[in-house]
Amino acid sequence: MKQNKEAQYYNRKPDGKVECLLCPHNCVIQKDQSGICGARANIDGKLISMIYGEVTAVSMDPIEKKPLYHFYPGTDILSIGTKGCNFKCLFCQNWNISQDMNARSEYYKPEEIIKIALARKSIGVAYTYSEPFIWYEYIIDCSKLARENNLKNVFVTNGFINPEPLNDILKYADAMNIDLKTFREETYRKVSRGNLSSVLATIKTASKKCHVELTTLIVTGINDDIKEMSDIIDFIYSVDPDIPWHISRYHPSYKYTAPATDIDFILRVYEEARKKLNYVYCGNIASSYGGSDTICPDCKTALISRSGYNIRLKSLENDKCGKCGKSIKIITGS
Repeated sequence: MKQNKEAQYYNRKPDGKVECLLCPHNCVIQKDQSGICGARANIDGKLISMIYGEVTAVSMDPIEKKPLYHFYPGTDILSIGTKGCNFKCLFCQNWNISQDMNARSEYYKPEEIIKIALARKSIGVAYTYSEPFIWYEYIIDCSKLARENNLKNVFVTNGFINPEPLNDILKYADAMNIDLKTFREETYRKVSRGNLSSVLATIKTASKKCHVELTTLIVTGINDDIKEMSDIIDFIYSVDPDIPWHISRYHPSYKYTAPATDIDFILRVYEEARKKLNYVYCGNIASSYGGSDTICPDCKTALISRSGYNIRLKSLENDKCGKCGKSIKIITGS
């Protein structure tokens, strides 16, 4: 049964409006209206989460699909998603749920999600498919229960969240994959209706408190510029050169119809990134092109071989290179 829940992080206004403080949009919402995300609405002067427990998908996925390559490689994780998003990306790959508040969903209590995860012997719960942070009240309830049951919490997010709620959810976060969509403020505003500075702040904060990997979808005509990619590389290097960076190929979707990203450009970015970053991966292209394996930064030995979502441990002993002994930034659970 659908259950709306009063939201966290908002102020009431004297005129009956409410100001949502969950993400940097800081929407001021009139009665019976919702914010940009479509998921949080002003009902009788209170901010209400309209999607609490509303699950659009429940699936066991390889952890590599998130994508997380350095967090319990080779395991499966229960993955759940909802509907709505605080971004409006023209090229959204999951637009049928992220941009459609009428998408079909089914209500699950947090206890039911944890029960499913345990029954399926999942390593934890991944909050993914659409933007999990707009589902805040539900994911924090699930996360607390997951921790109590020795399950991991993984968030696949656009990183567009205010500092206070971010720090509160980080108390329960084990890993995040954060989208770094572009390195230009103007592009973030025009294409996603977000801003770059808030996402960079999230990356810096989260990388100090949980395992973080980053993903950049290289989109034809939007961010397929080597200078912009170099700026991203420099930023990641300044935070931590051990942060894994996934560069992924765009395909036409939603409202954007430019041709799929040129594979040669992706490979060029990959080679440039490897000059400064220790772990760089190519996504949405055949593994035969390269860029799928985990390589020791020192001796260049292949530690993990990947073909699609199938992996083979080759020369990794716990979290060290089996050949030269270098410590690898990877969580194996061994």
